Amino acid sequence: MPIHNTMRAALRALTRHDVDVTTQYERKRKMVNAIHPPLASPFRIWDHTITLEDHTIPVRLFAPPEPGPHPVLLFFHGGGWVTGNIDSYTSVCSRMARLTGHLVISVDYRLAPEHPFPAGLEDCYAAAREVFCNCESLGICHRQITLIGDSAGGNLTAAVSLMARDRGEFLPARQILLYPATWNDHSPDSPFPSVRENGEDYLLTSRQVCNYMTLYLGDHPENRQNPYFAPLLAPRLDHQPDTLIITAEYCPLRDEGEAYGHKLIEAGNTVAIYRIPNALHGYMSLPASFVPVRRSYEIINHFLRKVEQP
Repeated sequence: MPIHNTMRAALRALTRHDVDVTTQYERKRKMVNAIHPPLASPFRIWDHTITLEDHTIPVRLFAPPEPGPHPVLLFFHGGGWVTGNIDSYTSVCSRMARLTGHLVISVDYRLAPEHPFPAGLEDCYAAAREVFCNCESLGICHRQITLIGDSAGGNLTAAVSLMARDRGEFLPARQILLYPATWNDHSPDSPFPSVRENGEDYLLTSRQVCNYMTLYLGDHPENRQNPYFAPLLAPRLDHQPDTLIITAEYCPLRDEGEAYGHKLIEAGNTVAIYRIPNALHGYMSLPASFVPVRRSYEIINHFLRKVEQP
């Protein structure tokens, strides 16, 4: 069922009052934090840090209510590489732990423009390496760790998997990409129809995606051609994890996410692709009672049960 006219008008009004993130990214961060406050969770939460040579990476662990040990979802949040943090995603991750029965580890990677590509990606990779290399301390094996991310976090998830294959330090068995950004061009010249069909009046606009990417690139526009920036550019996609890709019908990133899945399949990987009808970009932040959220967790849990073996 398509979005009705009243809802479409409301979405159009909300979209057109958004701030210009290129000049007001700090204001945008405050808005995101205000909209998504770190609500208290009835379950166990721990804050931890991963120490590197020149900085630390905060992470937050969300345990499901059942006794452990639990398999792990290593989560990279969305926000265009510019906004979002473990506080603004606390309710999402707490719900994810409860509905999947997994220990969710949320990574507070560095944000652009203060820390442009590949700083945030390197933080996500370092967090993944830490979890994989110390999985026995969690009472699990490496095959019980799944990478997961939404939007820009889906981009980071795919890039971490590529980087893991290329560096050879660990290799994820599974990844879940929720309406991921995988391409480098969201102008009207994009090869993907969803950029034009859904690029206005559906909260996330194509112009916003372009602005986020500009901030993420910083002073190195040549990185736009880097496969770790845009995974669809990867010349080879062999030896990638079993992959679940979930896209949203009214999302400008819809087609590139699905195209990445098909390219993974062509490279010999095991991939499942689902498009959630009547859903907007970012819908996983909505309560679990919303149909798209409920359906997505049904798909996620089916994927995890099917492929997750100790």
